[in-house]
Amino acid sequence: MSAPVLPGESDPLLAPEVLTAQRTTVWTLSGAAVFGGVAVAGAIPAGALLAASIADSDAAAGFAQTSGVIGAALLALPLARVALTRGRRTALSLGYGIGAIGAVVVVIAATQRSLLLVYLGCVLVGVASAAGLQARYAATDLAAERHRARALSFVVWASTVGAVLGPNLLNASGNLGLELGLPQLAGPYVVSAACLAVAAVVLWLFLRPDPYRMAMAIQKKATGVVHHASLREGLAHLRERPRAALGIAAISAGHICMVMVMVMTPVHMAHVDVTLQLIGFVISVHVAGMYAFSPIVGWAVDSYGRVQVVVIGIVILLLACVISGAAPGDSIIMLGIGLFLLGLGWSCTLIAGSTMVTDEVDAEKRPAVQGLSDLIMNTSGAMGGIVAGLVILWSTYAMLCAVAAIPVLVLAMLVALPKYRESALTK
Repeated sequence: MSAPVLPGESDPLLAPEVLTAQRTTVWTLSGAAVFGGVAVAGAIPAGALLAASIADSDAAAGFAQTSGVIGAALLALPLARVALTRGRRTALSLGYGIGAIGAVVVVIAATQRSLLLVYLGCVLVGVASAAGLQARYAATDLAAERHRARALSFVVWASTVGAVLGPNLLNASGNLGLELGLPQLAGPYVVSAACLAVAAVVLWLFLRPDPYRMAMAIQKKATGVVHHASLREGLAHLRERPRAALGIAAISAGHICMVMVMVMTPVHMAHVDVTLQLIGFVISVHVAGMYAFSPIVGWAVDSYGRVQVVVIGIVILLLACVISGAAPGDSIIMLGIGLFLLGLGWSCTLIAGSTMVTDEVDAEKRPAVQGLSDLIMNTSGAMGGIVAGLVILWSTYAMLCAVAAIPVLVLAMLVALPKYRESALTK
């Protein structure tokens, strides 16, 4: 929670020097998010294609994508530990720096035709994804409570540029690889390494003052003491904060549903010979739903309440599952609507849930709990991808959409519990 405001005192987070530092923080994080988004979004399809070409197996391609998720999950808590002890600037710069090293490893793997090195590099690039996720929380360290969701959503929105540009640069970056005398699929990782290195340098040079350390200094001035929590203390703290646990549940349920439907929609469309251009269009519409409207979602979270927007996200996700599940593989309009709503519902649960986590956890313990949140989110996404593959193997796309709705329905039951319903009146 924010530093306490005593009677007759103003919120210290609204002091002019803090507002200036917060603006610098949000702009710096957003700039790094653009470079990081280009790097990661472009690397994911290139890594899959590279693994498939080396192993001559579609399964190898799938594991390359999963390796990135594994990397993000494995390093979520270690990066949180660094944030607790050294601040956000060090943690985020380190995460992007490790990702840049991973991209170089994949370039080497492409020249050596080494599948093992491809997987190792993808794991390390996944660390950049973990840093990108934690950047959204860094935007809230100095934000006043009524502005937290908007600050967080602005950094999420900045990821739109990278998410859209990255995959569309595959051809140009592949040509760059050839010009450098490298295999074509090494080119995207040359671009990825450069972008991640730039993101790391931008954060290291310009994320000053460190938002987490400044927040701790403000708390010390207000209370006279700051306890520097350990990772274990932060995680134990979560047990006493049911609304924070609900926030993590909202993030995870929305992510599972989104991943399950999204990853198998191209397969559903390809089965009836839909062109790659149309498949790309549907996925682009989905990405727009995920990111383009995040500032509006953030405004709604701050204006109308965290739990209320989680409920809106639940309704949108369920509607997305119904529309997508009923759509034939060649129905571009229905699938486009379904996938757009899927992205928008994910945006609602992510931004509202992340803001709830920040609201309910004491400032000195936030990085630990936020790291746990990202660990659960990434692990849930990996499990959702595996389950989606199994459902499609044994059943239909419509059944997959029905299964994807289950975690959302579980979340709806949690929100309906009295302790969460009553708290919705205040936030």
